[in-house]
Amino acid sequence: MDRVPMTPEGHAALQAELKHHLEVLRPKIVKDIEEARAHGDISENSEYEDAKHRQALCEGRIGELKGKLARAEVIRVSEMQPSPRVVFGTTVVLEDQDSDEVVTYRIVGVDEADVGQGKISFNSPIGRALIGRNVDDEVMAETPRGRRTFVITNVHYK
Repeated sequence: MDRVPMTPEGHAALQAELKHHLEVLRPKIVKDIEEARAHGDISENSEYEDAKHRQALCEGRIGELKGKLARAEVIRVSEMQPSPRVVFGTTVVLEDQDSDEVVTYRIVGVDEADVGQGKISFNSPIGRALIGRNVDDEVMAETPRGRRTFVITNVHYK
């Protein structure tokens, strides 16, 4: 069984989503199914079909969340000894050699990735290129915008 690495924040977010599905969405869908059944013949009842479809999606997501949480490996980078090495959970400051732009990314789990918030997955092209590298290393990564070259200028363990 593969472990699913995630930050403490990512773990908490998945737990909150699971709780929402179990305590809010699932009961609402059950209520919607009961109401649709009360309308009579369910063979041609679009409300019933819609509610059953939503129930299937909800149950699938609940199963997925439970599976990820069961396999979760929560990595607390704040408890690690700081070093110049990029590891899962660190925040990395990069200088883009092609545009002289300075960018900052935090290396996170797949479910946590959000480039707009500066969070990239450890298995994204840039994330894979950065893991295990050190400050002052030059790193090349294939991205949707083409090959990019970065220099690691700082690594933060926070």
